[in-house]
Amino acid sequence: MEIEITPALSGKTIRSLLREDFGYSSAMVKKLKFSEGGVLVNGEFQTVRYVLREGDVLTLGVEDKPSDVSPYIIPVELPIEILFADECLTVVNKPPDMPAHPSFGHRDDTVANALAYVYRDKPFVFRPVNRLDRDTSGAMIVANDRASSYTLNKSMAAGEIKKTYVAVLDGVLPEKEGIVRTYLRRVADSVIEREVCAGGEGGKLAVTRYKVLAESGGRSLVSASPLTGRTHQLRVHFAHLGAPITGDFLYGEESDLIPRQALHDASILFVHPKSAGRMTLFAALPGDMSSLVETLFKKKITDVEDYEG
Repeated sequence: MEIEITPALSGKTIRSLLREDFGYSSAMVKKLKFSEGGVLVNGEFQTVRYVLREGDVLTLGVEDKPSDVSPYIIPVELPIEILFADECLTVVNKPPDMPAHPSFGHRDDTVANALAYVYRDKPFVFRPVNRLDRDTSGAMIVANDRASSYTLNKSMAAGEIKKTYVAVLDGVLPEKEGIVRTYLRRVADSVIEREVCAGGEGGKLAVTRYKVLAESGGRSLVSASPLTGRTHQLRVHFAHLGAPITGDFLYGEESDLIPRQALHDASILFVHPKSAGRMTLFAALPGDMSSLVETLFKKKITDVEDYEG
């Protein structure tokens, strides 16, 4: 990555530029310091104490190398929609029934496999920023380099990446819109399942904002934004309100209408890690949810305005 030093950056040391302006961690700066070609100024090696001058070209060796690539992520040509891609990040519209990364029983059918194929002409390291359950579809950010991964994950931890989901519920909510605020913890003797608990009982605060878009036949169509990022947060919260997500076998029951939980990450807002520009991307509903929404509510969701009210 090349950075031309402007008057505003002139006079800074490389260390202060990386730490204060770019938000690099001390571990990342250290890795660059001791990597061959990690820090160059005008094509020559410099220590991070070097004072930058206007017109200098700072080159950072943040690109992945073949030795960084996991042998367990096999490039496989799989259908996956790319919403946005540049040198820093890739945003995909993850299909339902596609895990994010390989695991036992899913070695070659994941988002990681699909992107390894897309980027097969260069070393590819899979760095997901927001993770989605296998049966949840929608917008998912993957960082394309170490620096972007650090910046985006820092934004994620600070709650600066905003996601809006669309869900179909088995039930009617007590209010047409509102905020759910509870504590969530892992169910004893379960690796996966979460439950609502009282404060001080080992849980973490979970906050969800929701809005009812339509109701029909005892079911609801809602948009929902998790203001915190707890595991299974939306699934647990709607079940807690007495209206579990349709098809959610873990917190509700299976459905003849859809073979998975009817939950889709329809919109994601974030700040680009390099340009610092705000980006909002819309991920169209997959066929199963689009058909479900049209069948139950006689409604089509084709754009962000359709679920913002």
